[in-house]
Amino acid sequence: MADIENSLDPEPPIWAVFGDLMTGMVGVFVLLLVWALGFQLELSQSLKQEVAKREAEQARRQALEQALAAPLSQGRITFEQGRIGISGSVLFALNSADLQDEGRALLESLIEPLQLYLAEHDQLLMVSGFTDDLPIQEGNLNFSDNWELSAQRSLTVTRTLIDAGMPADLVFAAAFGDQQPVASNDDAEGRARNRRVEMAPVPRAGNATPGSQ
Repeated sequence: MADIENSLDPEPPIWAVFGDLMTGMVGVFVLLLVWALGFQLELSQSLKQEVAKREAEQARRQALEQALAAPLSQGRITFEQGRIGISGSVLFALNSADLQDEGRALLESLIEPLQLYLAEHDQLLMVSGFTDDLPIQEGNLNFSDNWELSAQRSLTVTRTLIDAGMPADLVFAAAFGDQQPVASNDDAEGRARNRRVEMAPVPRAGNATPGSQ
């Protein structure tokens, strides 16, 4: 009797097994599709953020360059990679941190466009001093080395900007001595290029949001 009952139990139809298999495969496919779409969306957003960041940086540089068009056209300053460069000979005599009249007038002419730019972009101005690699002249009692000379020059420029109207909370000084040359120190022309002061807009501390540089 048991054999007869077993013979009467229908075996699961093949289409039901196949259906379960297809359902599982469809589920896996849906999961893969959702993951792929999510990854693509994340990648797209990252690319958009990077493009926006670069476009904002380029726009800031163009805005600053337009503000500095007059002194640039006169050849009194340089503007490369967001940095304003002023030759040391325009600002100071050799081995001196006393600002020359020509340098003072130039700095005063830059305050208004710089202050407007900094306010619009919520940034600070870093004033950096640089020297060539020649040692301080013997008998110069004002500076012990190029670090001290570059520091005093950057402080002189910073204080001049503040005295002429730049808010003190928008500018600060930095010194690099002879450690960041832009030309070879093997000849007089290269050393003259390395004796310089640079001014560069930088983000405020804790305010480095995408697009700010």
